[in-house]
Amino acid sequence: MIRRVIVAGALLIALTPATLPAQEHPLVRRAQQAYDALDFTGAIRNASAALQQRLTRADRILAYELLGFTYGALDSTRQAVEAFRQLIFLDPDREPDVERVSPRITSLYASALGQVLVVRRLTVDSTSIIAGQGFVRVRFEVTRAARAVTRVVGGGLDLVIDSTLVVAGETQVLWDPVTVSGDPLAPGTYQVVVTAFEGSNQFGAPLDLTLSHSSVDTLAHLTSLPGYTEQPEYETPGRSWQPLGVVLLSTGLAAGAAVALENPNLEIGERKELAGVSLLTLIAGVALSLKKPDPVPVEANILYNQLLREELARRNADIARQNQERRRQVMLTVTPLEGAP
Repeated sequence: MIRRVIVAGALLIALTPATLPAQEHPLVRRAQQAYDALDFTGAIRNASAALQQRLTRADRILAYELLGFTYGALDSTRQAVEAFRQLIFLDPDREPDVERVSPRITSLYASALGQVLVVRRLTVDSTSIIAGQGFVRVRFEVTRAARAVTRVVGGGLDLVIDSTLVVAGETQVLWDPVTVSGDPLAPGTYQVVVTAFEGSNQFGAPLDLTLSHSSVDTLAHLTSLPGYTEQPEYETPGRSWQPLGVVLLSTGLAAGAAVALENPNLEIGERKELAGVSLLTLIAGVALSLKKPDPVPVEANILYNQLLREELARRNADIARQNQERRRQVMLTVTPLEGAP
């Protein structure tokens, strides 16, 4: 019966082998090789012996993970949960890949996770904000209901930015990177540390990040208002044929009067003079009618343009005041360090 359980467990794990690379310590390497060969007794023996030695953190993590996987394959629930508990304390963010390990292993890991108080998945958004006018989001997960204290440490400072009771699960804190007096934090490397307290139990998780300074971009002055354009202040009226009409009418009346009166006293020369004057008057009327009219002011457009220029000047004055303020401001850029825990 025991052999059947072992074989079943071996087949279960064989379908989803561990993908973690072997580490430098010989005992950990042997435990990994035994596990890969389904020699669970050898895996437990070598992993347990390795944990009695001085190991690196990576070696210790892998040894406990191998023990958890192996005990899970052997249905040794208590030992598997205890191994996973130790693994979680060492590396809270490390967990079995649900697509590669059996549901049994996943269940044992979840059971261990519910029995410990740890802070997991601590992340800080990479962002740029104006000092005093924005916040950086700090996200983390607590496995049990606890009081979570979030601090920023570095540059000779140790600032508490939040202290609150949180329920188990994901939460977030908003951080304004300024000192108690409101001045921007100096550029440099800092740590965001979240510590969870539950009675006498506590667990802290750090995250390294860099803080840099830069100037705030100023606003460009406006040359026009969007959606508004100046209107022409003068316009040229269309040609008027009124002068020609008046001349024609006057000439016609004069000619008609002369014919009607048939004044015998008018000599031929005088009649020619009358015809010449009429012709000149007609030519003058045509010239006046064909002449391009002079532009005339448009009062409504002049008033509209004046109001438009006053509004543009007012907005540029506001921009100048804003730029004065912006030159005194500091742009803070927060960037989590690569490989930060």
